[in-house]
Amino acid sequence: MIGSLGWQELLIILVILALLFGASRVADLGGALGRGIREFRSEARGSEDEESADQQKPKDETTSSPPSNT
Repeated sequence: MIGSLGWQELLIILVILALLFGASRVADLGGALGRGIREFRSEARGSEDEESADQQKPKDETTSSPPSNT
């Protein structure tokens, strides 16, 4: 389990990953993972915000002006 790993074990795993893939590649993968998590969180919050905005928005759309004939 990940919860039972100490900092020494995590350090060993990171060193092995850096040796296998190269330090820049591991950093790129970490950055991509972080961006993915941030995007997922923002989309999850965005859908909640859209639902609350839809409930607050009035349903009357008859106030729109007709197209002008110029």
